[in-house]
Amino acid sequence: MDFSGIKANLEKKGYQVSCFATKEEAAAYLNGAIDGVTVASGGSMTVKELGLADMLRTHNDFKWHWEGDDRMAVLSTDVYLSSVNGMAKTGEIVNIDGMGNRIASTVFGHKKLYFIVGKNKIADDLDGAIWRARNIAAPLNAKRFNVKTPCVAHGGGKCFDCKSPERICKALMVFWERPNGIPDTEVVLIDEDLGY
Repeated sequence: MDFSGIKANLEKKGYQVSCFATKEEAAAYLNGAIDGVTVASGGSMTVKELGLADMLRTHNDFKWHWEGDDRMAVLSTDVYLSSVNGMAKTGEIVNIDGMGNRIASTVFGHKKLYFIVGKNKIADDLDGAIWRARNIAAPLNAKRFNVKTPCVAHGGGKCFDCKSPERICKALMVFWERPNGIPDTEVVLIDEDLGY
């Protein structure tokens, strides 16, 4: 995929941008760039698929609530790694969250933030990125968590805007531009399908 137009749009919105052909190249870059600090990630399948936890743990203090670390401890790390649920070619970034911990960590409090984005997350425009987050990413994550929601019961692929107590999509964050709370924010674009 040609990332040149997306990269230019993201840079206009205040982001640093790095582009990679493969997940291995991106993982090597991140492993080299992040050193001797505290690092955390939310529940990201992209981070898992890149193998970043094992790499970074060898020379950083890596915290991940998937491995039993306290979500509050994650909020105070130097670096935060996040995937996205949708990103528009025009540069807007969309994330859906159930608890709010990932959204909180991508807005304020860390010294450095990385958004790691596989090509499958990219939509033509903001409406498409929101649609993708609601109708692809959220149902797939609900299925992964084995929750009792209509999107899981009916085979996924559609948001029912349900009122289920196990609903995992309770907050939607749209980044029209880079928030001021984390001036050092980098988008890592990868020319592979990663995560949901």
